[in-house]
Amino acid sequence: METDLDRIDIALIRALQKDGRASNKELADVAGLAPSSTHGRVRRLFERGVVRGVHADVDPAAVGVGLEAFIFLRLASHSREAVGTLWQDLCALPEVRAAYYVGGDDDILLHVLARDARHLRDLVLDRISSQSGIARVRTELLFQQHHTMEMPVFTDS
Repeated sequence: METDLDRIDIALIRALQKDGRASNKELADVAGLAPSSTHGRVRRLFERGVVRGVHADVDPAAVGVGLEAFIFLRLASHSREAVGTLWQDLCALPEVRAAYYVGGDDDILLHVLARDARHLRDLVLDRISSQSGIARVRTELLFQQHHTMEMPVFTDS
């Protein structure tokens, strides 16, 4: 992906990260451009895939999530086919908020959401540990988190 972002693109990206619902007029003020020029710039950021979407930040407790956990998986086999199939199956689970294929002692890290401890237990035992190709499962509870929606913008200058 090309990264030829100028100062206006970077300003727009930062503004959208702070408030994805900012109006075009508000973005134009940030960019120092006319609203029509700003609209074109934002549209191009989306078309180029620099900005991939705007998302709602939902309170987990408000939608019945009472527990979050990280599940670390060590794989028995590392063939491309086995990993690919397992990856698709795991990512399709509705409780999986994020999945990471990582290096180190473990191979896959899942951030999962559950109603309660019983739901988490059933998820691990019935739908994750039962998958073929998993050699070890380790679950760690998440007590508190800080998550920022802002992605740092690195430039050559």
